[in-house]
Amino acid sequence: MAATAPGRQAWRQLMRNSCRGPATPSNLLRQQHRAFTRQASSTTQSSSPRRVVTQSPSTFLRRQPLAQRSYSSGSQGHNTPPRSNSQVKFWPFLIVIAFGSGGYVLLANRRKKMPPTTEPAPATPAFSPADVTVLFVLGGPGAGKGTQCARLVKDYHFTHLSAGDLLRAEQDRPGSQYGALIRDCIKNGAIVPMEVTVALLENAMRDTIRASGNKKFLIDGFPRKMDQAFKFEEVVCPAKLVLFYDCPEAEMEKRLLERGKTSGRADDNAESIRKRFRTFVETSMPVVDHYEAENRVVKVDSTPTPDQVYADTQEKLRKVLGDKL
Repeated sequence: MAATAPGRQAWRQLMRNSCRGPATPSNLLRQQHRAFTRQASSTTQSSSPRRVVTQSPSTFLRRQPLAQRSYSSGSQGHNTPPRSNSQVKFWPFLIVIAFGSGGYVLLANRRKKMPPTTEPAPATPAFSPADVTVLFVLGGPGAGKGTQCARLVKDYHFTHLSAGDLLRAEQDRPGSQYGALIRDCIKNGAIVPMEVTVALLENAMRDTIRASGNKKFLIDGFPRKMDQAFKFEEVVCPAKLVLFYDCPEAEMEKRLLERGKTSGRADDNAESIRKRFRTFVETSMPVVDHYEAENRVVKVDSTPTPDQVYADTQEKLRKVLGDKL
């Protein structure tokens, strides 16, 4: 009984200490360490000496079961899971941003090196209207334009340029690249592309001025369309006015059929004549209306005899041109 008394006393002391504070690992360690120390000392004093190995707190803690260990955080002592080693990787985003920024810089530098875009300067006409006088002579097929132009050339020293005659001469010229195209257009009563007609007229005007110095031109049968008028005035020379010979279709068809007996022209037949009438009304009359709105049209009735038509033409031209006629 004496030998076990110190053990019971140590056990009671351990129970009293356990009630003094929370059972944290540090309190538990200290309490158990004191209990075992007292037990070892009392045992040493007994008659049967034993070798007692005193355990350090760290050794004692390592020997405790895993269930008694706690992973505390602060004073709460709650268990927390271990940290995860997986982290969000940001380097792919940095590479994308770097490439995008580099591409933008290269594009900006390339645009800086590009020359500034400028609108093309408007074309300058080949001839000035102050030096060169151009009269467009319009009218339906068979209205008598050629007859009246011949008289104006004789009396007022104009140079007569017939767009139709220039096109027919070009289609028969050996080696002409436009020959087949012009031939098909004339046969079908269609309009030849304006680039061809404008180029032929400009070349004829240059040749005339170079050869004779004459700068007064009657351009017969041109322009047939608005784009031809704009192109000619932009590239060659603005027209002074339009001399328009007005005649009914029935009268024009009668004259063309009569002329076809001796002219040898492929388009002096009834079918081609009617096609030419439709083309003139649809495409050439808007040209007349345009210039009339600009007060640049001299209209002459070409139904009477050629002499009467010419007298009317002279009178109206003098009113408009005066000394320039």
